[in-house]
Amino acid sequence: MSDGKVTANCIKNLKGKKFPSLTAYDFAMARLLDEAEVPLILVGDSLAMVVLGYPDTTELTVGEMEHHVRAVARAQPNGFVAADMPARSYENVPDALTTAKRLLDAGAEAVKAEGGREIIDQIKAITAEGIAFVGHLGMLPQHVKEEGGYKVKGKVPREREALLADAKALEEAGAIAMVLELVEKTLAAEITAAVSIPTIGIGAGPHCDSQILVTTDLFGTSPDYIPRHVKIRPDLKSSMRQVIDEWIESIK
Repeated sequence: MSDGKVTANCIKNLKGKKFPSLTAYDFAMARLLDEAEVPLILVGDSLAMVVLGYPDTTELTVGEMEHHVRAVARAQPNGFVAADMPARSYENVPDALTTAKRLLDAGAEAVKAEGGREIIDQIKAITAEGIAFVGHLGMLPQHVKEEGGYKVKGKVPREREALLADAKALEEAGAIAMVLELVEKTLAAEITAAVSIPTIGIGAGPHCDSQILVTTDLFGTSPDYIPRHVKIRPDLKSSMRQVIDEWIESIK
């Protein structure tokens, strides 16, 4: 950012400012996002699918996440670097603290985990250590197998009430922001109005404080699937393939 290094307090103060967030998994992408002055860079566990070729995020290890966090951190971006805590790495307080500290040692400036009140003890323990925490509510990709797919959340009253309560609990536990993934858009707007920390939408309508996308989805280069909520802009994938084909022909 032109005004210097983005901190956890800077992210909190972006409430209501409509700011961008994007994922990065390597040095080069972190540099590119920093040149574009993206304030929040997430080393997302989506790297499991778009970089490592796993079928979903559940197989990603803490060691693999550390590797990619280090690569992003080497770019020394002014943007604030958050990292996903992999599935099953924060099932209890000791594990959550161990994972969070490993990711911070690798270069993350905040950690993100999926869930609300069911992991509130872990969140409180993390924030009590002075570690910045980003929440994640709605569709939880680390639970995609139990869920039987990716589904919009908050369509029925009971689910809406639970998600609103979870959002308030995250705020009270010290989260600096929260991702709302595939949350029904009127509920996402209600949550955004109800909490004093930024909401970061992904497929949750236009009313969140920020929007985040997987960069390879934004570029249209994700290998197997592009979510419906992503608007593909220039066809970069075809252009890249054309460059490759032209280079191959040139050496023949």
